Amino acid sequence: MIIPAKDEGDRIASTVRAALRLPGVDLVLVVDDGSADTTAQIAADAGARVVRHSRNRGKAAAMETGAEAVRLLDEHERVPSRHLLFLDADLGDTARDAAPLIEPIASGTADMTIAVFSSLVKLGGHGFVVRLSRDGIQRATGWTATQPLNGQRCLTRAAFEAARPLAPGFGVETAMTIDLLRKDFRITEVEVPLAHRATGTDYRAQLHRARQFRDVARALSTRDPAVRDQLAKLRRRAR
Repeated sequence: MIIPAKDEGDRIASTVRAALRLPGVDLVLVVDDGSADTTAQIAADAGARVVRHSRNRGKAAAMETGAEAVRLLDEHERVPSRHLLFLDADLGDTARDAAPLIEPIASGTADMTIAVFSSLVKLGGHGFVVRLSRDGIQRATGWTATQPLNGQRCLTRAAFEAARPLAPGFGVETAMTIDLLRKDFRITEVEVPLAHRATGTDYRAQLHRARQFRDVARALSTRDPAVRDQLAKLRRRAR
């Protein structure tokens, strides 16, 4: 299991401890993506293995680092390639309910699972980024995702490698879904009672959503000519 984390010192311990209780999970690896707090030490004290980025490199880079660290551990321990379960660092105790994401992968009935939260926290945004991602995936593949930006995903090592190189930043989930569907990998959505921290409406939260929109748009622009043309028009108008 891989948990990308940045400045999650208040929740990372409970997330790690809950993840370690999941059936079949024998490794929880936290990628500290340039945290300014003590996220790395707290995660290690809770039982995780930790790798660190000296500076913030973004979610996709943290996922790549975590997957590579797991691969090296698999080789060192001479064990078959582990499946990769990605969880957000702020799930807290609800991480214990992620087991249904693993089951279709372990049984061989899916190549990647995507979580659908059964109880949604009211978010501060207006769904612009979600609609952008969902519509982009649907246009590119014909498949409609319920929660296209959900980062709680389990996938086989083969599926992960097929999705590389990962799209940068917050475009990673959208791009991964499109790329794997286009390569005929099987994707299944799984309802789970997970919950993470709600985003607010302050300046910092709005900036976060703007970055999400930018990264998703960039990921789509390299996969969908219509989005690429639309972005080009917007750039011309802005000049």
